[in-house]
This record gives sequence, structure tokens and C-alpha cells, in this order.
Amino acid sequence: MFFTCAPHCTDPSHKHHAAATKSSNRARVSVPVLPATARAKATGPAKGAGKMPRIDIHCHYFNPEVGKKASVLNPVELEVGHIYANQLTRDVNAKQMKDRSPKLSNIEVRLKDMDRMGIDIQAVSPAPFQYYYFAEPDFGAELARDVNNGIADIVAKHPDRFMGLGTVPLQNADFAVKELNRAVKDLGLRGIEINTHVNGKNLTDPSLNLEKFFARVQELGVTLFMHPNGFTDAQRLTNHYLNNVIGNPLETTIAVSHLIFDGVMERNPKLKVVLAHSGGYLAHYWARMDHAHRARPDLKTVIKKKPSSYLERFYFDTITFDADMLRHLINRFGAEHVLLGTDYPYDMGEEDPLGLIGSVKKLSRADKDLIQGGNALRLLKVTPVKKPAAKK
Repeated sequence: MFFTCAPHCTDPSHKHHAAATKSSNRARVSVPVLPATARAKATGPAKGAGKMPRIDIHCHYFNPEVGKKASVLNPVELEVGHIYANQLTRDVNAKQMKDRSPKLSNIEVRLKDMDRMGIDIQAVSPAPFQYYYFAEPDFGAELARDVNNGIADIVAKHPDRFMGLGTVPLQNADFAVKELNRAVKDLGLRGIEINTHVNGKNLTDPSLNLEKFFARVQELGVTLFMHPNGFTDAQRLTNHYLNNVIGNPLETTIAVSHLIFDGVMERNPKLKVVLAHSGGYLAHYWARMDHAHRARPDLKTVIKKKPSSYLERFYFDTITFDADMLRHLINRFGAEHVLLGTDYPYDMGEEDPLGLIGSVKKLSRADKDLIQGGNALRLLKVTPVKKPAAKK
């Protein structure tokens, strides 16, 4: 993430409070859905009956009203991306906050960008700094409700352009399950975005008691989207934006390893988890943990099968920035486990997702359709609505 200050930051040296406020007002504008003919010529949307819609599984929305309510927590000071960053990185992030806040909170700007990128539908999820796990449980649950209501409202206004992924207050397992039920059953959200840790604790830490949360996610049959927000212990990563560049994939690697080795994936065989940023490092260096599992008894205390057999059940977005790396990911885990993602609207995102997928050598039309939209439709349990044929 490039944001190291809250969108309602009042630090005068950052000079972006006015921009954030303006964006907050514009986010309420109701925008008509753009017709297919109005979309970008460079890539364009999927057109015609039976064409697979292009769905972005990895994109974020910041709710300005919720950000204002949460500002009493001074959340920026609690974000590891801010704590473990030098002043240059903080300044660069503040400038990007000013430049990109409309993309993050303004639906009109977002729709235009989607058309330019050739994206038909966004499975929009909260900006990671709106997890608010560090809030007291009651307040955290309230903030999660507000975030989810806002995303549901966006979907309701533009049902053919957006699907919703929500958030839950993982700092309290009971509240998390309660909000999960409401988000899915009452709001119709298609899944839940979670961080890779809860205030520095692994998701499998017994004190969090999140086993009931994972079990309920599996029972509901919805998808988890795991997205890191900086590395939690990054004293050596403060320069060069390394807490994001290296830290985010490392966070995912650690979180997935615990889900595997602590048995969450074994106990929940139908749990569906999509990993941001191509799954971090583990997806590309899985053989080491398999070797360790064969060689050492201390890796067999919970799971008996080889670790990669659980990794093969995860799903991965396409954010590799390299066609050969994406090809390797597809070869290893199958096209049915890879989904188009952009990380919109961040600077570490993929600006040309269709171009990246199109540059993968020897990718069949069927596999391309799965990656660009078919897998998302299946995971999020969406059936494309066929428009009735025009009367002659």
C-alpha cells in the first residue's frame, strides 16, 4: 500500500485533507452504468452473448465516512506500513494519497478506469487500512458494519459492475462470526477480506479463537481474500519502501504457512482462500517446505500430508508483473486456481491485467477465460444474467 496516513489526516505538511474531503463528497454521486460502446478501445470489455466477463478479484475501496469516524483512533500511527517507513517513503505516500484518493473513493472515477482497463466487474474489497483490528471490539464491529454497508450500497447502485467483499472484526471471534453472517446473509456480500495477522498475532494463535470463524466461512461456502498490510516486524525494511515491496509477500507467506502447518486447511477441507500478490513467496518456493516435512519430525506434529498438497487448494491473483512468472504459477497450480487481479488503485498494482494475461505463452482460450472471469464467477457463486434478445 502507498498510504501511510489516513485519508482524513490533518498533518499540514501533507496538504491533502482538502482533496480527501472533496473525494468524500463525490463518492456519493450516483453514476449511470456505462454502455459497452463507451468503454476503452485499447482493451475493451467482453462483448456479445456468451462472452466471459472480465472480473477483477483484487481491488479496493476506501469509505471516507468510516475513515472519519475511525480517525479518533489515530490509525496511521498504528499501521506497520507507517511505523516501519523512513521519512522519504512517508512523504511519497502522502503525495500519492493526494493524487489517488479520488480513485479509491469516487465511483465515477473508478468506472472510467475500469472501462479503460477493460474490466467489466470489480469484486471490490475494503482498503486494507480499514480492517481496524486494533480498535476495541465493540467499536471494531461497528466500523466493520459501516464498511460493509458502504460496499453493499455500491453494489446495489451498480449491480452489473460490482460485487462485494466485506470485512469482519477479527480481534473478537464472536463478533467476527456475527458480522460474517450479516454480511453474507443480509447484505449479499460474496466473501470476506482478511489481513494476514491480527495485531501481530498469527491467525492461528489460540488466543484469537478464530477456528470458529474459519469453520463458519466454510459452512457458508463463501470465499476469503487474504491481503497483507505491511510486515509486522520490519526494523530492517524501513528504507526503499521494502516493508511493502518485500514485506507484503513475506506476510502472506507466513500466514499461509501457519494455515497449513497449524491444520486450518486440514480441518476445513472446503475452505476457499484467494491470496493477493500471486500468493507471496510460498507459491514459487513450495518445494522447500515439502522437503522439510519429509526430513524433520517437528513439521509433522499436526499435518501428515505434504504441505504443498494444502497449498494447491489456495487461489492466486495474477499480480506477478511478469509473464513467465504467471506462466509458472498457472503450470504449477492450474488455470482454475488463478484469477485476474489489479490491486486497483495502488501504485503497486497491475495497470494492464489483460495485457499481462495475453502475454503468457501458449495460454489456451479456455484457460484465459477461466483466469479473466470464470474462476471468479465460480468462487463468488455468481451466474451471469443474460439480457433478453431485442424484439424484431
